[in-house]
Amino acid sequence: MKKIDPPLLLAVGVAGLVMAAWLLLMGAVVWSTLQPAERAAVGEVLAPRVALVALGWLAGLAVVGSALQVLYRRYVGAPARLLEETRVVLAATTPQQLKPRGTAEMQALATAVNELAAQRDGLRADMDAQVAQASHSVQQEKNRLAALMAELNQSVVVCNRDGRILLYNQRARQQFRVLSQGATTAAGAELMGIGRSVYAVFDRQVLAHALERIHQAMARGAPHPSAQFVTTAQGGQLLRVQVAPVRTADGSSAQNRPDHPAVVSLSGFVLMLENVTQSVQEESERDQLLDGLTEGSRASLANIQAAVDMLGYDDLEPAMRERFLAVVRDEVGAMGRRINDLAQRATQRLKTRWPLEEMLGADLANAAQRQITAVCQRPVTLDDVNAHLWLKVDSYTLLQALTYLAHRLVDEFEVRFLQLRLQPVGAHAQLDLVWSGQAMSNETVMSWEMDSMRFGTERTPLTVRDVIERHGGEMWFERDRVRHQAFFRFLLPLASVQGVLESAMDESPDNTHSYSRPEFYDFDLFQKDDQGSTLDDRPLAELAYTVFDTETTGLNPAGGDAIIQLGAARIVNGKLLRQETFEQLVDPGRHIPEASIPIHGISQDMVAGKPRIAEVLPVFHAYAQDTVLVAHNAAFDMRFLQLQEAATGIAFHQPVLDTLLLSAVVHPHQESHRLEAIAERFNITVLGRHTALGDALVTAEIWLRLIPLLQERGIYTLRQAREAAQKTYYARLKY
Repeated sequence: MKKIDPPLLLAVGVAGLVMAAWLLLMGAVVWSTLQPAERAAVGEVLAPRVALVALGWLAGLAVVGSALQVLYRRYVGAPARLLEETRVVLAATTPQQLKPRGTAEMQALATAVNELAAQRDGLRADMDAQVAQASHSVQQEKNRLAALMAELNQSVVVCNRDGRILLYNQRARQQFRVLSQGATTAAGAELMGIGRSVYAVFDRQVLAHALERIHQAMARGAPHPSAQFVTTAQGGQLLRVQVAPVRTADGSSAQNRPDHPAVVSLSGFVLMLENVTQSVQEESERDQLLDGLTEGSRASLANIQAAVDMLGYDDLEPAMRERFLAVVRDEVGAMGRRINDLAQRATQRLKTRWPLEEMLGADLANAAQRQITAVCQRPVTLDDVNAHLWLKVDSYTLLQALTYLAHRLVDEFEVRFLQLRLQPVGAHAQLDLVWSGQAMSNETVMSWEMDSMRFGTERTPLTVRDVIERHGGEMWFERDRVRHQAFFRFLLPLASVQGVLESAMDESPDNTHSYSRPEFYDFDLFQKDDQGSTLDDRPLAELAYTVFDTETTGLNPAGGDAIIQLGAARIVNGKLLRQETFEQLVDPGRHIPEASIPIHGISQDMVAGKPRIAEVLPVFHAYAQDTVLVAHNAAFDMRFLQLQEAATGIAFHQPVLDTLLLSAVVHPHQESHRLEAIAERFNITVLGRHTALGDALVTAEIWLRLIPLLQERGIYTLRQAREAAQKTYYARLKY
């Protein structure tokens, strides 16, 4: 149903009244000039034809209304739309042009506005260039910080003094992904994100105690105050946390504020996290093992000592002597078994000491070439090494195994030169250590494989077989009779596709989605404290938002249609955090109509095995916590969420804003407020239309453009935006 402008309705109504008044007036004038007989004759003629006169009046009114509508759209609606579009150009942060249309005067006016906008954009570009040049050194410092954070092997999270996260590195993101209860959905995004509270992970009292210790140390004048604690996170994970303060930039001290010395000198804190669950378990197992060895050996030694003392008597009967000798043998055997068990466990721990890591195969080959050349004093060449192959290996022990085999070849068979090859084969990679010379037997190869590796006087309890088993691969010996060569072939695991993609993105200097750098950092949050006022009274520009969208089986939530995809993005401090998104396919528990598949592109096979909405909603609820919800035509999406409250117990009580309604607030004269139409008005590129995350990102971009336009209309707070939205024509839509 198309909206009819109230001024147009008023104009048509006034025109109808004017026509009716004119008709009555002319009738009265004509009536006054007639004689009584003529009046009677006219009355007899017109009486049965009053309905025809009324129809004539309605027909005339319809003609006048149509003419007024054309004139209104041409001379009232078109200028109003041009004004709204001009305000969009005025508020745009990127170059944007009007489309000339309408009358010749309107087109000329649009062209003039475009010329002014072009001049403005040129001046803005010049100013941006000067600012960029002036801030080049600052940007270099930011890049150095980003690079430093990327290379750290420790999880680092920086918070303001209210515990709001303002920086984190990739290691921290991976850490929180492990802690996440919804690893298949948000992958930790509901815990880690810019502007989120770190108290969603850590107990507030534990962290407050650590900060109090730092406050006391700072009050004493300690130069490098810090605190450390171990806490239990979700899922029983043990985290060792080191806390360090971030001092204010102005160097304020206790003399300025003797009543609050710590608050003045502390603007935030840095958390360095380490998951010690496995190491604590290993330490506990080692302590138990050593305790068992100590106590068992003490008892065995006591028994052996007693038996030896008895065996020292010359008059001991043979049966008793044999009995005490059996005690010695049994206790010595028990001690030997305990020591062997300890040695086996130590070897097993040594096998897993170095983790399997994703590594470019060419880097491994180059490292092996350098190490074998240095140890064996023989030339090593690289031949047929795939430059794009990624492996998942323990490079330290694997290089040890290659160097050990090369060393034995040189020592025992006087091999003069060696060669390395690396190529993919199916789901694995084959690494060959090649040589020419004397052949060897399979028995020799097996003995080399099972012997502990040694290099001169250095020795390790690991064998080549241990290294191969560590990688879940294979190793064998082959002869190439055509080339008169022999080689050891290692079958190694390839890195996962996701790991390769992330590593490749890390290497691209132009890729804006690099995962090795901090996903986002916003030091402006240092200056922001949690506000005591309610959300309704806070400015729109200061709020955090979760912009979301759903894809569904159909358009009738009350009729059984269900969510099949949920996507969302967050806006914090006026910035869209594209790398803290939420996207999840959902098994609707019902058939997806064939007619809807071409729209959203989600088939029945794609949702098979995906989590049900009861599993997804708790994670999304945590993701959207402490934020204002934003959606386009929000009544539709919220209805689907509300229908799940009874079954899941999950209710979304936070405020909701609708970009459809607010677009109608700032642009009441535009003909369409569909998502594509608004995006075109704001010069926003639409990617991934009718995917939940794609539509959510477009909606987020639209919302960021709407905020300054709402402010121009005197709408600054959340309360004012919600009240204005409810007064629009589109607020009548119900689902």
